[in-house]
Amino acid sequence: MPTVDVFGALANPIRRRILELVRERPRAAGDIASQFDVRRPAVSEHLQVLRNAGLVTEEVRGRQRIYHLDATPLTEAQAWLRPFERYWRQRIHALSDTLSEEERP
Repeated sequence: MPTVDVFGALANPIRRRILELVRERPRAAGDIASQFDVRRPAVSEHLQVLRNAGLVTEEVRGRQRIYHLDATPLTEAQAWLRPFERYWRQRIHALSDTLSEEERP
């Protein structure tokens, strides 16, 4: 299991949207905050959670803080989730087989 709380960080829709924004390109904190209808301190708290989870890095440029995506923890989470993906594929395949059998005359 991932050692950082990646799942907790991803549980919030604002944090997921922040990750989408920095996936496009590195962004200043003010640019990120302007994308939301919440106060800037709330966005700062979300950025701190993402930093603590290792999902973003912060670069100081003068008075600005620029955030970059670090997808490494996502790779670890994906590796942990992989067995569950296989489980659900098997379940969907079994359901498909059952439905096909019921459709036969």
